[in-house]
Amino acid sequence: MNSLDFLFYSKRESSRYIPLHSHECYELVYYFGGSGESRIGSRFFAFADNMFAVISPGTIHDERHDLEGDVLFIGFHSDSAALRKIDAVIQDDEDSYLKQLILRMNEEFTGKKHGYSDMLNYMTGELVIQIQRLTDRRRSEESSLSQLQYVRNYMEENYRQKIAIESLAKMSGYSYDRFRHLFRETYGIAPLQYLFKKRMEYAKLMLYETNLQVSEIALSAGFSSEVQFCSMFKRETGLTAKAFRKRTERQG
Repeated sequence: MNSLDFLFYSKRESSRYIPLHSHECYELVYYFGGSGESRIGSRFFAFADNMFAVISPGTIHDERHDLEGDVLFIGFHSDSAALRKIDAVIQDDEDSYLKQLILRMNEEFTGKKHGYSDMLNYMTGELVIQIQRLTDRRRSEESSLSQLQYVRNYMEENYRQKIAIESLAKMSGYSYDRFRHLFRETYGIAPLQYLFKKRMEYAKLMLYETNLQVSEIALSAGFSSEVQFCSMFKRETGLTAKAFRKRTERQG
């Protein structure tokens, strides 16, 4: 038997953090725009637009939003054995069928026409079936996605070196376009952006912990030039690298 417990639509600002919590029912969280990371149980998942989390009853979870976006929460009860312990973030299909379904559920919930409660329980059954279908597809892709993890591990260890996305695609066994699509789908960020993010994190650490020149830090972090680094740093932080260093010195 399937039944709706709650449905709630909300906006999440950038840098918003939702602390660890749990529910007595299943929860589906659908992400409209934005990006971030969610801990579900003991695992961490990146999320982005057109992705959703499925959390089992009693499973602790949190959310950190890096970019602003909207979310729709649906709490429901189901006796379907296939739902047990999914506890993951999953990509919606190409037609965004699940998104369309939950938007119809939201419309039904807010409209409160005659019989809306029965209709929502009926639609919850459809929701459960669609989750199962998408989960089956995800499991069939797990073996291929594991190869992406090897590529990501390589990037983690070598991001300060010159790395061509084409070489990463070859390492993964996919075409250039397919690799970029799968990487973004899996981690919520494009591979080149991921490299730049790691380099920027390293550069910030070096600005804080060392007295190295900005030009030295830029090259050590893996940027092609000081100009590229300074431009990207200012765009991300709103500060020059020197101003960032002075501010952290004052805070320290």
